[in-house]
This record gives sequence, C-alpha cells and structure tokens, in this order.
Amino acid sequence: MNLRLVEVYLPQEQCQKFEELINGYSFLEVWQKRLEDNRILFKVLLSSGDAEPLVDGLVNKFTDVEGFRLLLLPVEASLPRLESSENSIGLPEAPSRINREEIYTNVASSVNFSWTQISLLLLSSSIAAVGLIRSSEVVIIGAMVIAPLLKPNMALAVATTLGDFSLAVKTVRVGFIGVLIPIVFSVLIGLLYPVSPDLPEIAVRTRLTLSDIVVALASGAAAAISLTAGEISSIVGVMVSVALLPPLVTWGMLMGSGEWEPAFGAMLLVTANVASLNLAAIITLLLQDVRPTGWLESVKANKLTKIATGAWILLLAGLIGVIFLKFRAA
Repeated sequence: MNLRLVEVYLPQEQCQKFEELINGYSFLEVWQKRLEDNRILFKVLLSSGDAEPLVDGLVNKFTDVEGFRLLLLPVEASLPRLESSENSIGLPEAPSRINREEIYTNVASSVNFSWTQISLLLLSSSIAAVGLIRSSEVVIIGAMVIAPLLKPNMALAVATTLGDFSLAVKTVRVGFIGVLIPIVFSVLIGLLYPVSPDLPEIAVRTRLTLSDIVVALASGAAAAISLTAGEISSIVGVMVSVALLPPLVTWGMLMGSGEWEPAFGAMLLVTANVASLNLAAIITLLLQDVRPTGWLESVKANKLTKIATGAWILLLAGLIGVIFLKFRAA
C-alpha cells in the first residue's frame, strides 16, 4: 500500500474545527502534538489515494488562517506492515494516482534550465549523432537514456490540465531551448561532417508514417501514467526520447549537410511526435481526473485545455493528411 503522511500546523484554537473536518475523510491514523508557538501539529497517515481529498478539504478550510501550513510527505516504510488490499481475483489492487500537488511539484521543479541539463543535451545529441552515422541502434538507445526530455513535456501537459498559464509559458520557453540546443549542435556536426540521407538510421527518420504517430501517442500516455503513479522510470524516459532526440539530431545534421528535402521530412516527424506526446498526455491526465479544485481555476483550466487540445488535434490532423497525400502520390 502506498502511504502518505500529511502534517498540518494550526493555531490551537482551530483544533476542534480540524477534528470535525477530518472525521469526514478516510485515514489510517492521526496524531497531534502541541508546539511552543501556540500551534498544534497534526500528523495524518493515509493511503496515497485518500490524500488528495483530505488536502483539498484542509486547504479550502484553513488557507486563510494565520499560522496554517500543510506538508505532504511520502512514507517509505511503516511498521508493523499494513496489509495490501486485493481485488476479486486475488491480485493486489493497482495503486491510486498520487496527489495533484505532488504531480505539480514533480514537473514544475524540472522547468528550470541548468548547466547539467545543457550538458546532458549536448552529450546525448553527440552520442545520437554517432549512432545515426554508424547506423548503431545500441548507441542511439544509449543517447536516449541520458536525454532530459521527459519531464518538460509532461510539465506542459500538467500545466494545461490544471490551467496554470504561467507554468505553460515557462515550459514552452524551456522546451524551445531544449529543442534548439540539439538542432544547433547537430547543424554544426552536419557542417563539419556532411551526412547522407541514405544512411539507414537517418533515412527512417526523414519519413513520417502513421506508425510513428502511434508510437508517440503510446509514449505520451505511458509517461503520463508513470507520472501520476509517482513511478517515473528511465524506461519511460527512453520511450519519450525515442520520439524526439533522434529526429531532432537527424533534422539538424541534414540541414548542416545541405540536404533540405529530407531535413523537412525530419522536421515533420519532430512536429508530429511533439503533438502526439502532448495530446496523449493531456487526455491521459484528464481521464485520471487531474484537475484544479476551485471553480475559477476549473474554468481557466477547461479553457486552456480546449485550446491546447484543439491545436494539437488540428496540427496532427494536418500532418496525417500529408501522410495520405504522399501515400496517394506514391
């Protein structure tokens, strides 16, 4: 069972209101401790799936109370062990998604560019370039493992579903820089070492097909599920990177080599993959009910979600139309 510990700091005169409120929610245990600053610390142990309703209730009730502070902490272990519930066929029940605030904090912290991220982008781009030139799938996979491309893409989807326009703008800015670095670096590689568009690993990334869109959609959905489960793994990161890093490097190297037509094909592949990843992530987050709580925030989120989803769908529909036109022309 995935557990969370909610720590609530309140003035002592709010003790009765807290006790009345918490009785309406599911929890495992609760403790309280008087502090020296005339506040009380309440600690509530509960399952991760029950954390979000309680946190929302506490914030709505006490957010304007001076001295109120809420901390949400993951519980690594609890002894004696708690028994995990099972479903009707005897298998352990799937864990509920983590709290909305945990999801937000997880992705928001990644929307900052650092020298570490820049270094990883340059290193992964150089490794991917070597793999593409040598037609080595193993080397290309190695590049995708270290590419820091997962969380920025998920941050945009989370910002969209929660209606956080400032986070969305920041994510787009950081994402643009994250795309620009591999492209510029790859253009320099192409200028110094011109590549042929006929190389197997390069040629396959200059043609947009429906299978590419399916892979990107599946990768976006898998990344969103992994994010909401609180179990983001390097494997999911590779799935997202496979849709972005090799086509980006291919696009840049072909431009540097003066191969404009295949470079345009690689650009279409990048565009389709970005649209597919974000569309799938947004839909997955909505299906898991990752939404804001307040009425005004919900209105803003619905508006931003409709605009973003409509834009991604229109872009994707246009690119699918290009695929069919090329297929008919062939």
